[in-house]
Amino acid sequence: MIEFEPDRFRWEQIADVLRRRISDGTYRPKHLLSEVQLMQEFGVARGTLRKAMQRLRDEKLIYTIPNLGSFVGQRTEPTATNDATSAEQS
Repeated sequence: MIEFEPDRFRWEQIADVLRRRISDGTYRPKHLLSEVQLMQEFGVARGTLRKAMQRLRDEKLIYTIPNLGSFVGQRTEPTATNDATSAEQS
């Protein structure tokens, strides 16, 4: 369990931890994010965890399939081709 900062919402802090785990490769694409395991790890209620997961969904870092769960999305790294196309369209 992490030590939460008292001046920030817990769901924001959980989202930060999960975001870091996704960006550093701890959670690879298609990794199942178990609500039960994460609730136990962070010591929070389901609603708190779901707010964190919603934030990550809004950021397109995870996706949810009904009746299956939430999974880490594919990371899209910007490429030189994409950067050139974006510059041409500007």
